Amino acid sequence: MKTSTFPIIGMSCAACAARVGKALNECPGIAKANVNFASQTAYVEYDENVASAETIRAAVIAAGYDLYVSEGAKAASAVKTARAEAYHRLLMETVCAVLFAVPIMILSMVFPDSGFVGIIVWLLSTVTVFVFGRSFFTNSVRQLSHGAVNMDTLVASSTSIAYFFSVFNLFYPEFWTSRGLEAHLYFESASMIIAFILIGRCLENRAKQKTSDAIEKLMTLQPGTVRVERNGKEETLPLAEVVPGDIVISTAGSRVALDGTIISGETYIDESMLTGEPVAAYKASGDKVFAGTVNLRGGIRFIAEKTGDDTVLAHIIKMVETAQGSKAPVEKTVDKVAAVFVPVIMGIAVLSFAMWWAFAPVDGFTHGLLAMVTVLIIACPCALGLATPTAIIVGIGKGAENGILIKDATALETACKIKTVVCDKTGTLTEGKPVVNAEFWTIKDDKQLRNIFFSMERLSQHPLSEAITDFLDAEECKLDSCAEFAGKGMKAEAGGKTYLAGSDKLMRGYGLELPDEIGQYAEALRRGGASTVFFAEDLQVVAVVGVSDKLKSSAPRAVTALREMGINVAMLTGDNATAARAIAAQAGIDHVEAGVLPDEKARFVQQLQQRLGPAAMIGDGINDSAALATADLGIAMGKGSDMAMEAAMATILSSDLMKVPQLFRLSQLTVRTIRQNLFWAFIYNIIAVPIAAGILYPVCGFLLNPMIGGLAMAFSSVSVVSNSLRLKRRGLGYGDIAKRVCEAACTIKKGNAGNDGTENGKMEEKTFESNNKTMKKEYKVEGMMCNNCRKHVENALNSIEGAKASVSLENATATVEFSGTVPTLDEIRKVVEEKAGEYKISE
Repeated sequence: MKTSTFPIIGMSCAACAARVGKALNECPGIAKANVNFASQTAYVEYDENVASAETIRAAVIAAGYDLYVSEGAKAASAVKTARAEAYHRLLMETVCAVLFAVPIMILSMVFPDSGFVGIIVWLLSTVTVFVFGRSFFTNSVRQLSHGAVNMDTLVASSTSIAYFFSVFNLFYPEFWTSRGLEAHLYFESASMIIAFILIGRCLENRAKQKTSDAIEKLMTLQPGTVRVERNGKEETLPLAEVVPGDIVISTAGSRVALDGTIISGETYIDESMLTGEPVAAYKASGDKVFAGTVNLRGGIRFIAEKTGDDTVLAHIIKMVETAQGSKAPVEKTVDKVAAVFVPVIMGIAVLSFAMWWAFAPVDGFTHGLLAMVTVLIIACPCALGLATPTAIIVGIGKGAENGILIKDATALETACKIKTVVCDKTGTLTEGKPVVNAEFWTIKDDKQLRNIFFSMERLSQHPLSEAITDFLDAEECKLDSCAEFAGKGMKAEAGGKTYLAGSDKLMRGYGLELPDEIGQYAEALRRGGASTVFFAEDLQVVAVVGVSDKLKSSAPRAVTALREMGINVAMLTGDNATAARAIAAQAGIDHVEAGVLPDEKARFVQQLQQRLGPAAMIGDGINDSAALATADLGIAMGKGSDMAMEAAMATILSSDLMKVPQLFRLSQLTVRTIRQNLFWAFIYNIIAVPIAAGILYPVCGFLLNPMIGGLAMAFSSVSVVSNSLRLKRRGLGYGDIAKRVCEAACTIKKGNAGNDGTENGKMEEKTFESNNKTMKKEYKVEGMMCNNCRKHVENALNSIEGAKASVSLENATATVEFSGTVPTLDEIRKVVEEKAGEYKISE
């Protein structure tokens, strides 16, 4: 199966999108097709052995539309150019229609009975309706030739009825005057309807372009040309000509063009567009760099490894495009309404005319004709068709801008229903950088034991194994056999002896008892929040290692924020209960399930779903994949495994857990916007159509003018898109809640905060000697959310010898005057971390 997103040409309303979707879903070989009216695209999953891009295009053409079959950057550029040209034509037609329609209206109002003026108005109206409004008629005829109707059919029908009725009255007025009736002309109505609807389409077009700003921004992150070193010479090449293996040169201040590995040089790189992390990452030889990131300081040379559509940035763009083209469950109902909307409205219009003519013999024909025209004009399937997709496009784009990748619209709609969030421990709540925090405790001081333990852990996939091998620093030896038990540990054979390495559950499974000395030591490690790994030789436990992982500074704040939103939080881990409860207490989590194997995690999530309702799972490891897939909403941390991200419905690109409550906040805002849009779209049509038909005339003598109907229709779809665009300006924070969350987090005992992600000793700042003169420096401070934060940072800075600091919460800056030696940036960071907590200081 292959998935592709094709730009559609010729759709003018939701009925068009429904028709294209139906044609594609009936095409052989296509498993699923979603047509998005707002983005003018079709997302298609198809079997390449049965269907192809050309057969898909043929199905769309048969429905009366067209699509671009090519994909990639060139296709995107061609589509953008074609749509820009189409918008320019639309704009010119709109300007010309207005310039003609305004004089028509003025002349009709000032000289209503002048025959000479009537001829002028007729000529001007003919140009307005059939020249500047010709697209309505050509599209309508094309649709009728395929046995379909759409919004253009309504506009063409109503304006042509008003126009030809006026032509008849202009040249044969005696037909009405002989019957004691007045021969009215409605050229101004036909012309102003065309002008108003063209204005509406222009505004709608501009608004829809703004909904895809997130994609546009991502696409502009890669430079067009690249400096490459080939055969010892530097040359500048177009990005498309660079191939994997080329040596690329990146200078300070430039954007990285491709994914690769640094071979020389060192620098700091701003990766915020990928990770959302505000602090630049130090990069040196051997480190990875990614397309779209910014080289801030030094020149580097790196080997290009991924180019074109294979880069991480390209995958993110593809994922966002796919998500924006997906359909939310609520759209299924809207699609059914849109598919029959135009025929139903045409039926109501004809019925209105017939009832007026039947029940009002004197003015019934004229009033019925006006009512029919107004009903055809004022009904708006566009507002219904735009209500959901525009909100989805803006919501998913806003998530991408904030480092939150959402797989599809269903995930966005599901997130606002979540009652419980289940968190994995290692790498999710903790930093994912475990270190051995106690010495290797062994009854036998045997070097061979260390070598075997080291060799077993080298083969393990467990996240703690790397920390243990780094600590042991022993020699690898030959093992006769080795097997790993997921979530428990390992068993190996060497030199005729059996060795076990893993949890106390593994030891008990083999009937082993812990010696008192090792058991007491292990319990002390667990109370300190460390995970314990035991090592046994021939049915005797001989050693234990304590491995701890620092809690993320964002974890307590995220837990508090989720609780403020009414969401329960639980922690799942394969670790022992004592260590798990210690970490959970630091994070503020009450419900803990420890010693859980990977398959048991999925079962636990199912139990929560049955008891408490929809549940979300946050994880980062391969062992979390089953639980992520089982949960109503799987959330993967972006620095975790590819399998976890594949199984999840949403991915947090950074390690910041505060992005999780932001995801739920985004979901609430988006779903609320969808409901608002659908409410107003339905209410508009429910109220407008009866009024247009003349339901108020018997009550108060009010009959809606077709021009006003055209204006109302034009702005109904614009208002829906504009309401969706309000999402772009909405913050994902929590206002007063954020302050309370932060103040609560500020009370957490020092030492729970994680490190700032920098590496000591790399590119250290120089120490300046001021010769007893005062030196003033300004620093940026990340992470402050309330006045308590500001005070903590200010007090920490003032504790530095010879420093006088003033911290501003509004500007997120710290101004420090130093008298004497100015400490390095790393030294300042260390002081702030020890005395204030996890706040990120940068120059």
